Amino acid sequence: MSNLHPLAGIYAAAVTPLKADSNLDLETVPTLLRLLAARGCHGVLLFGTTGEGPSFSAKERETLLRSVRAYRQQIPGFKLLAGTGTPSLSETIDLTKLAFNIGYDGVVVLPPYYFRKANDEGLFKWFSELITKAVPKDKYLLGYHIPSMTGVGFSLDLLARLKDAFPTQFAGIKDSSHDEAFAVELGKRFGQDLLVLNGTDSYLHHALKNHAQGAITAPANIISDGLRKVWDLYQAGKDPSEAQARVSEQRHILEKYTPFPTVLKALLPRLFELPRWSVKPPLEELDEKMLEEAWREFSETL
Repeated sequence: MSNLHPLAGIYAAAVTPLKADSNLDLETVPTLLRLLAARGCHGVLLFGTTGEGPSFSAKERETLLRSVRAYRQQIPGFKLLAGTGTPSLSETIDLTKLAFNIGYDGVVVLPPYYFRKANDEGLFKWFSELITKAVPKDKYLLGYHIPSMTGVGFSLDLLARLKDAFPTQFAGIKDSSHDEAFAVELGKRFGQDLLVLNGTDSYLHHALKNHAQGAITAPANIISDGLRKVWDLYQAGKDPSEAQARVSEQRHILEKYTPFPTVLKALLPRLFELPRWSVKPPLEELDEKMLEEAWREFSETL
């Protein structure tokens, strides 16, 4: 496919390395980044849902964002996205400015999820102020559409209005609605004019056929090789159905053991030379019985 957006591709919504005391495990960060790059990721999103973003303070986010930025020189071309959305507009502006000031390629921003009855007018004003104050003219913001978690989503009309007002800076959305019909509507309304990165591994081929340009997913932490195969085959004009079927099977297994940060942090050491990172409360570790069940099911797909 021609005319892809600079941020098109496959991204892992990365887990956040944590020690048992809930402090960041910065020493292991480069190992995770190198692993994801080696397994086909074009880049990584930090502090998304899988990265437990809302559980971290602005100071903690800054610490990890700076740490990751320092390691990127070891992985040329690897793109960095930062989850900077919070219910506070001023805090979101500060985090977004920080991400661009230290060299991130883009930000992924949740809508302000506390006031769930906010309408399109209010959301347009919120994102307009954020973009005007924090996003450079040549950089990119993606709205994070995950209404099942936030209670607030992006309507097609809101997306169109933001894209018209900020044609470069408002690049598009990370679509984690898990709604196949919404993927179709996005494609019909915007074509390739709006960058859509799908958030549901089992819908990747469907989304690509409807003008999506990649994916940002939680399971990409462990199945990015399969996602990259789907993406590469589609870009080459070949049928990715077989690769998609395997990815879908793996996604459906992992969905049985959600939340994703818990199951992914439990499985990563089984698959790769990585520590067993902790999750931040209120999430809880996967118990050993469930871990063995998850590993048994997942390992059969390898």
